[in-house]
Amino acid sequence: MSDTPFSILKMHADLLQNLSSLGFQSMTPIQAESLPAILDGKDVIAQGKTGSGKTAAFGLGLLDKLDVSRLHVQSLVLCPTRELADQVSKEIRRLARSISNIKVLTLCGGMPFGPQIGSLEYGAHIIVGTPGRIEDHLGRGTLKLDRVSTLVLDEADRMLEMGFQASMDAIVAQLPQQRQTLLFSATFPDQIKAISKRIMIKPVMVQVESTHDSSTISQHFYQVGDFKQSMTALRLLLLQHNPESTVVFCNTKRETQEIADELVSHGFSALALNGDLEQRDRDQTMVRFANRSTSILVATDVAARGLDIDALDAVINFQLPHEPETYVHRIGRTGRAGSKGVAFTLHNGNDYKLTMLGDYINRTITSESLPPLTVLDKKPMKPAMATLQIGGGKKQKVRPGDILGALTGEGGIAGKQVGKIHILENWAYVAVSRDVAKVALKKLADGQLKGRSFRVRLMFDWPV
Repeated sequence: MSDTPFSILKMHADLLQNLSSLGFQSMTPIQAESLPAILDGKDVIAQGKTGSGKTAAFGLGLLDKLDVSRLHVQSLVLCPTRELADQVSKEIRRLARSISNIKVLTLCGGMPFGPQIGSLEYGAHIIVGTPGRIEDHLGRGTLKLDRVSTLVLDEADRMLEMGFQASMDAIVAQLPQQRQTLLFSATFPDQIKAISKRIMIKPVMVQVESTHDSSTISQHFYQVGDFKQSMTALRLLLLQHNPESTVVFCNTKRETQEIADELVSHGFSALALNGDLEQRDRDQTMVRFANRSTSILVATDVAARGLDIDALDAVINFQLPHEPETYVHRIGRTGRAGSKGVAFTLHNGNDYKLTMLGDYINRTITSESLPPLTVLDKKPMKPAMATLQIGGGKKQKVRPGDILGALTGEGGIAGKQVGKIHILENWAYVAVSRDVAKVALKKLADGQLKGRSFRVRLMFDWPV
């Protein structure tokens, strides 16, 4: 908590009084940094994780400028999942206890349309919803956003991960240009930067978590002999450190397949990525690695170009690359926002190459001991997610919201068990928690998307 009390804010007295009755005394760091700018009507980009107090930050901003006497939609909050939307609505209602006759309406997929249309006819001040369902209501003309004064994008990075970019763009196009936009995100990838440039005006940037920089990558070197020894070393490092997502870099295409096959034969979740793959196989491999249903990607430098993974736990160099610049480029792919990245490099003791690399990265390279061979008795960690492939994509007008709604509808799975959604031309891929993969498969196979049935299959390298 920060030591800054809410009472210093220029906010309606009844809101401050209610905060006090709820036991809110001091602001969290994200509230202390963002609320003054939000109350001042400025656009704000705030980087903070769930539990940082962000809902109260934007919720108080919306409520402070709300005019209850005007029953039209004044604020729109977009969330990636139904659970988060419900949570946000609940919190806004709690913060608004001192305001009588306020109407907060939740609009999410996986729920029947009829009651939502009925509620909209009665009017609402604040709408909280998921992009797919909001877009559907706009398409049907059951929702008007022409008088919205504040737009909130909550967990914007997750909405992009789940493939909601097009829906978000379509919704923003229906909003007045004169409005306040508040964007909250746990991470700040390039896509978020691009969106903020497009839809925000001189946003105030608030960062509560420290983000990764190259100095936070810990680098480790191990001397090995032949291919067999290198494979044993690779397995030892993977079993000892259990990284959730790893790229193993090799210098040749042939090695990528050999190493991936060898890892799979020992129970690891691994796929090869090289220039010989056909586009469809390449797409599938990239999707499965990006959505964390495959833990290890074995790749050449050329194949890994354009690999946009913002949360790599580890990079392993199966051997030293030919150029020191390549080494720096490879290891720079690891490290999450706010935590350390780790790079392991296997080498054959070539003094010249090691000295050249040491000079380039400005450190003396010393080799460490590998973990003990007893580590090989451990079982490889299975990925947290599994991928479902759906036989319909952009051409069949399948959208992320349709998939999310179908999965989380009655008797389905929870929104938090749904991961990244990728929509390609004729295919769609959705990651789901591994433990509910079969339930999700049945739900999609038995149900319909866009009023049609599509073929669905579970993609995995071993039994779920």
